[in-house]
Amino acid sequence: MRLRNNDSTREEILTRYFPQYRLIAPQAHSGLGGASCIIEQGERRLVLRQNHDPFAPASHFRRQFRALRRLPPDLVPAPRFFRQGWMAVDYLEGEVKSALPDTPALASMLYHLHRQPRLGWRTTLFPLLVHYWQQALPDRRTTVWLANLKRLRKTGEPQPIRLAPLHMDVHAGNIVHTPAGIRLIDWEYAGDGDVALELAAVWTESEAARQMLIRDYARVPHTDPDALRRQVRRWRPWVIMLMAGWFEMRYRQSRDKQFIALADDAWRQLQTKG
Repeated sequence: MRLRNNDSTREEILTRYFPQYRLIAPQAHSGLGGASCIIEQGERRLVLRQNHDPFAPASHFRRQFRALRRLPPDLVPAPRFFRQGWMAVDYLEGEVKSALPDTPALASMLYHLHRQPRLGWRTTLFPLLVHYWQQALPDRRTTVWLANLKRLRKTGEPQPIRLAPLHMDVHAGNIVHTPAGIRLIDWEYAGDGDVALELAAVWTESEAARQMLIRDYARVPHTDPDALRRQVRRWRPWVIMLMAGWFEMRYRQSRDKQFIALADDAWRQLQTKG
């Protein structure tokens, strides 16, 4: 029996491919969304995850698995299984904390990621910005939003200072603190891009914290911190637009008003800092 393309249930996947495993937790770390769960056989635990974005091409989910296969186990959970719409990775024993790791440790992890061979596909932001515009509620597509889209299209993305694999969703909920060190989960936005874009996109608690991250990151590869800081500043309007657009899209999908509050905050940031 062939699996149906995107609608195989968790029970079908478990019965066919993991008959010796038992379900021990219906939901994994917060960074693994959708129909993710933890399964166990003896000492081995896996996170089984379903593609939870119905609006994204199926190729994006396959790219996640490809990224995990190409990156070392001191950065990512090891990938173990992939079928249409489902993947399984090693479960990481550890803690997901409410705050980012100490800045030197975070900078070192990101620099280690950025030294890996490229993944083979580029992270380009403008198509995403247009997609979020199209998926937002019509009455939320303001003239300010459209003007910013046109401005970014005219200026174009900053020329990268160095291309490398990027995670592009670094925040506290996507970092597992394991006994062997910190690891990144939830690689759905991964791709090759400018290292400064990654630093611009990290969800720091404040702008001061971002500046500390830039300083410590530049210290590792002996990069000019002022040049890196300027490049991060060029990327920030793109990142803030990306955040605002994603919140707008998620509000239309969920009607959860917290996303409107987050979007409005991002638009205010764009006006004051962009």
